[in-house]
Order: sequence, then structure tokens, then C-alpha cells
Amino acid sequence: MPRLSVVVPMHNVGAFAESTLRSLANNAGPDVEFLLVDDCSTDSTSSVIDRWAERRPRARVIRHEKNMGIAQARNSGIDAADGEFVTFLDGDDWYGPGHLAELVRAMDELGCDFARTDHVQATGTERVIRRPSAPARNIVMDPREGIAPADMETMVDYPFVWAGIYRRRLFDDGGMRFATELRTAEDRLWIWQLHLKARTYASLGVHGVFYRRGVATSLTQIKDSRQLDFIPSYDTLLRELQQDPEAERFLLKAVRTYCAMIAFHIGKANEYEPSAAQRLRQETRAALHRMPQHALEETLRTIDSTRSRLLSRLRDGRKAA
Repeated sequence: MPRLSVVVPMHNVGAFAESTLRSLANNAGPDVEFLLVDDCSTDSTSSVIDRWAERRPRARVIRHEKNMGIAQARNSGIDAADGEFVTFLDGDDWYGPGHLAELVRAMDELGCDFARTDHVQATGTERVIRRPSAPARNIVMDPREGIAPADMETMVDYPFVWAGIYRRRLFDDGGMRFATELRTAEDRLWIWQLHLKARTYASLGVHGVFYRRGVATSLTQIKDSRQLDFIPSYDTLLRELQQDPEAERFLLKAVRTYCAMIAFHIGKANEYEPSAAQRLRQETRAALHRMPQHALEETLRTIDSTRSRLLSRLRDGRKAA
């Protein structure tokens, strides 16, 4: 049985697939398996995957007959994974040499349920290290302690699922799957669920995963209604939180983050397709009314005045300036 399963969703990443797969080869070993999920690509991605995988006995290709989105692609990889640990890599990103061995070594030393890592943001030739807002490094901590307080950046504000490694037992019995109805923001919900359900975690001073920023085909660059999936993502989170024994401990953080997401998207509304922009304004107003109102009022009272005014106007049905 492999120690580590690496799940790599790939959809129309032909321009980057060679470099991504080359980085996997630089991390290959007898205890690592690669699960390449071809999510019905229509460019050269499929042929690049096939050529690479046929030379590597530890690589398996999983094919979707129709495009199902990154959430289902990750789930398909999880379902096929045999490793003691699971990690993820997006099809247009890459690893530095030795990164995966370092992750497994850290998990063996710490014995925790999951660990998060730094990552290197790559924009053209520029490289910037991004770090999760963990209270400490390389020690085992309670994941729930990484959620609050509401007015600070915390671990749930670092939604990069590929910047981490996770014990396979977290996924047993269908647990910790990505919400397939979400085309975007599935990672934000998943990270919250991870911190609520796992028992132990650590933050590692490791930065061997490279995130390619600004790719035209990336879901972060789209301007259509898929951007609106942050709304059902946070609605689901609020519903689940209200069933949690510690709901009041975390509710303000969730509402404040939801409000920050609304303000961010409303600020970009003019960049979206007209129909998506109209839906955004309608659905975010309704979302503000669905939120626990005591938490919303506290958020509007304590956030910066610009966002407070914008959200108040939106909630009250006035034009958000």
C-alpha cells in the first residue's frame, strides 16, 4: 500500500500539463501514487496525461465522460486513493523536488490528522511565499482553535486545499467529500468542515507547492454565474454551524467572512456578465436577510465603515455605491 496518494484534477490544462507532470516525476517514489483525474478535457491534456502515465506504474488515470467540475474530480481521486495520506495538486500548478517526501516525514513525526503548509504564489516570474495564519509552527494543535477570532485572519481564511496533507481516515465512510453542487468556493466550505471535524492539526514551515496565479482558464478568472457559488457555500456552512454544540463560538467568524465575500464580489460586480451581476445583487441581499441577524448586526458594527455602509445599503434595498 502506498504511503501517499496525490489527487490531480486536470481539465483543459494542456499549456501547463507537462510542467505539472514533470514536477510529479521529481517527487515520485515507491510509496507515492498519482491519481490523474481527467475531467473530460477537450484540448491536449488527455494525450499528455496518457503519455506520462504509461511510463509510471504508480500513476492511474481516472476519466470523466462529461465535465463534472473540480469538486467531483477531487472526490473521484479520493474514492480511488489507497494511501495512508492524501494530498491534492491542481493541474496547472507544480511541486518543488522532494516536497512530498517532506510532507510525509512531517506527518510521521507529528502524528496529527492533517497539516497545512505555506505555498509559493507564482505570477509570471515573480515568486511570493504565502503562509497560513497559524498560531504556531510544527506543533500539534486543536483545529477548532484555528477558526476564531472573528476580527482576525485565521486558518479558515486559507482555503487552498492543495497546501496540505490529510490522513486517509478523515475520508473513511464517505467523509470529507467536496460539495459537488458547488462549482467554485467548494474549498472554503471544505476547509471549515475540516477544522470542525478533525481532532488534531499542524502548520508546517514547508513551501514546496507552487500556485500559478492569473491563469486565464482558472475558475478564479471567470466572470459568469459560477462566481456566485460562494453564496450556497456559506449558506451550507451557516446551516451546519447552527447544529454544532459550539455554534455561538464560531458563528460570528462565519458571518463576518461571508460578509467580506459579499463585499468583495459586489465591488467587482461591474466586471461580471450582466446577468450574473444582477443575480449577485439579488441573491446577496437575500443572503444578508437569511443570516443570524444578531451576528450580522455585530459584523456591521465592527467591520470597516466602507464595507459596513455597502452591506447596509444592500440589505436595505438601496443602491450599493
